[in-house]
Amino acid sequence: MREERILYLECYSGISGDMTVGALLDLGADREALERALDSLGVEGYHLHFGRTKKCGIDAFDFDVHLEDHGHSHDHDHEHDHGHHHDHDHHHEHRNLHDILHIIDRLDAPQRARELARRMFGIVAEAEAKAHGCPVEEVHFHEVGAVDSIVDIVGTAVCVDLLNVDRVIVSPLREGRGYVKCQHGIMPVPVPATANIAAAHHLQLVLTDNEGEMVTPTGAAIAAALHCGQDLPERYRIEKIGIGAGKKEFRNANVLRAMILTAENAGPRENGDRDVMVQLETNMDDCTGEAMGFTMELLLEAGAADAWFTPIFMKKNRPAYMLQVLCREDQAAAMEALIFRHTTTIGIRRKTVERTVLPRRMAMVSTEWGPVDVKVCVRDDEEVAYPEYGSVSRICREQGVGFGQAYQEAARRWRKEREQ
Repeated sequence: MREERILYLECYSGISGDMTVGALLDLGADREALERALDSLGVEGYHLHFGRTKKCGIDAFDFDVHLEDHGHSHDHDHEHDHGHHHDHDHHHEHRNLHDILHIIDRLDAPQRARELARRMFGIVAEAEAKAHGCPVEEVHFHEVGAVDSIVDIVGTAVCVDLLNVDRVIVSPLREGRGYVKCQHGIMPVPVPATANIAAAHHLQLVLTDNEGEMVTPTGAAIAAALHCGQDLPERYRIEKIGIGAGKKEFRNANVLRAMILTAENAGPRENGDRDVMVQLETNMDDCTGEAMGFTMELLLEAGAADAWFTPIFMKKNRPAYMLQVLCREDQAAAMEALIFRHTTTIGIRRKTVERTVLPRRMAMVSTEWGPVDVKVCVRDDEEVAYPEYGSVSRICREQGVGFGQAYQEAARRWRKEREQ
């Protein structure tokens, strides 16, 4: 049985699109294959720059996108090798998600890479829509929809596919403080889109003393789309290391380190991986339905893998409910604090449980009503897709479509795209 290959992104100095592509290229992703894939998009007006630089004395791969038609580029002050010119498709000042997905559909790369790129842009679109209070379809991409960000996101998706890893683990994201100037004015760090992505996808942010933005919306979307929600194995071997350079200067080295790891004494089981979790449970016969419902919402928002109520009878034949919560060991204390704070319980039981988890990844499909996230699981070497409730319900509310109709259409679109 082939050993499992894990891609680990160590975001000690935050994460951005160009840092990620640089780290993955340094890790061994094929540069020529990346250039061919990006060329297939038919997007004009940029040069790719590949070079090396030093950040606090650390040698790092410097990937850069230089925009030709707007006189803008990332800051760089060292020599680069120059990649292709691209002059196929005229650049639009603003693009919506439909425009972006249409560009990605032209990508000459495996379906997995297209799905990952679509999901990353969908994550940013939902975060921007929430920040601006508008439907996803009305979001116009300014910075994220610019050519350099299209290249960064598609480049990341292509490089991840080229590395042929089994799963990806992303560390907590270290973020700066203060304010940053962007298209909409002066914004606090993390900027609204980054904060919305972190909240929606339960990304862990760690505050540092650095002034300025360390986690960009593109970087947060990459982390959210790749993050498998699992911790590093207790024992592993480092097979290869790649270092991607950031463009800013901080007291620490502004780099993203990517590593290919192989877990020792831990291979995938025939139909999934074993996962150890903590199950919390408590009985309540004097708590209101409103308080219990609110508590469940908070538990799930805080990252619980699952939470549920079961009707029971307690002493003196009192009707009651048992609350059960499934979470990781490092989340248990925070989950208990929420339960004690918002319910009437005075005691919580705890036990360790094992579960078998099917390999899964997130994909995105386009429907006539908008994008839908789809969870794709592998069972007996066959892929099974489940449209995500949040995406389906959003379409139903915004477009007036029946839930079953939207759900079935998303599943049908996924099957159709897979066959192409």
